[in-house]
Amino acid sequence: MSSHQTAREPGTMTPLERRASLSLASIFALRMLGLFLVLPVFALEAARYPGGDDPARVGLAMGIYGLTQGILQLPFGMASDRLGRKRVIVAGLLLFAVGSLVAALADTLTGLTLGRSLQGAGAISAAVTALLADQTRDEVRTKAMALVGASIGLMFALSLLLAPLLVSWIGLSGLFFLTAALALAGAAVVIWLVPPEPHQHKDMPRGRLSEVLTHAGLLRLDVGVFILHAVQLAMWVAIPALLVQAGLPKADHWEVYLPAVLASFVVMGATLFPLEKRGYLRAVFLAAIGLVVLVQLGLLWSAEAPSISVLAVLLFIFFCGFNVLEASQPSLASRIAPPHARGAALGVYNTLQSLGFFAGGAVGGWLVKATGVHGLFVACTIGMVLWLLVAWPMKAPSRTAG
Repeated sequence: MSSHQTAREPGTMTPLERRASLSLASIFALRMLGLFLVLPVFALEAARYPGGDDPARVGLAMGIYGLTQGILQLPFGMASDRLGRKRVIVAGLLLFAVGSLVAALADTLTGLTLGRSLQGAGAISAAVTALLADQTRDEVRTKAMALVGASIGLMFALSLLLAPLLVSWIGLSGLFFLTAALALAGAAVVIWLVPPEPHQHKDMPRGRLSEVLTHAGLLRLDVGVFILHAVQLAMWVAIPALLVQAGLPKADHWEVYLPAVLASFVVMGATLFPLEKRGYLRAVFLAAIGLVVLVQLGLLWSAEAPSISVLAVLLFIFFCGFNVLEASQPSLASRIAPPHARGAALGVYNTLQSLGFFAGGAVGGWLVKATGVHGLFVACTIGMVLWLLVAWPMKAPSRTAG
């Protein structure tokens, strides 16, 4: 953290930390809103393009974003250790904007696939998270990361409301043009609103990738973020159909999603931060994994005859656990990683996160086709239990003022 930040009461952000947290969260928000606006309507709209009658090709066009992002997260994270965070973030956002324009101008499914792959190539999550870690102290970092997580969750909820309205007005190509504009707005935020970048990482000895790949604590988090996001995406292969089966039309699904997301943020703020301050981060972390396990069992139990009220409660519980994990995992990764290899560590972390998305969609779809939703939720339960076992030996890092 830069030396000119003034000391504050533990747990209270300095003005510079607040500025860094809000501006970097807004970058995530602008980028993720562009992505989420497309997802609820992509499959239906892509069917209108030449080649869109092939579900496998449509699925590839949707999922290839996660694959290219997963491949490039680590190179972008390591580049941010060497070249500076802000420079890499701006380059990634510009590449994301170019991919959005390619998709907007596409008139075939192949063009859409190319645009989506270029969008994923702007893999800035590791660099943004590393910059946020550079500019915040350990004792407020989980709160800062939670702002990022909250921004992503709110954008997801907002996209469920806006996507059907916008696509009827401007079409899928218009959504991609809007996505490009949001990416350029994010680049402007980096250049003019994000605080000056700390230069401490440029003066440190270069870390080796082996430091990151052999660090037990980081590996536990890498396994966890892969499983969490694979389970998250796999769930959404089945949940919309369950809501429809329960009698809720597709256009009204936001009535379940939005209250669940917003209420879970209230629960996270009332539990995670006070309990972390009292030294119970490990207990909260493991309990959050346990909550997601219980949700998978609940979905398995209710899949035969789903009801809207039961699904709403299960989704609320899921988001309570998910948001705690989404806020605390990157914070933990940034705190236990060697400072000179923080970008590389978060690059590996975000690589596994992106590959988890890709695997969740691909394997989840296959499981539903081969075994039905019951097989899907059994697999999700097993995955989360394995993570609980892997995470059990974890130790919460001690707080430092630096």
